[in-house]
Amino acid sequence: QVQLLESGGGSVQAGGSLRLSCVASGNSDRSRCMAWFRQSPGKERERVATFRRTVGTTYADSVKGRFTISQDNAKNTLYLQMNSLKPEDTAMYFCATDTRGSWCWNEADFNSWGQGTQVTVSS
Repeated sequence: QVQLLESGGGSVQAGGSLRLSCVASGNSDRSRCMAWFRQSPGKERERVATFRRTVGTTYADSVKGRFTISQDNAKNTLYLQMNSLKPEDTAMYFCATDTRGSWCWNEADFNSWGQGTQVTVSS
């Protein structure tokens, strides 16, 4: 069992930056991957970025070149640095992981989710 707690959301103007954090507590020893998702009202949940141990990172086309996902193992924390924010980035952002050891290729692989942190970007 692992608990995920996101923070760092807020309101910014277009072009601004935010850094989201996701602290994992509990047994996450088997987790090979973590990811950030986002969802806004009326839209499907979108995977934004994925961090896979020893494999690397992947990003949605909509955020490539603007967002950076990283992990600090010593702090059990996943980050999402978001630069050049756009109004369309407005959403609730969630971190997630799979404690069963998959590589998280599919959304159904994720079995642990945080409560989310709201990001609002104004034009």
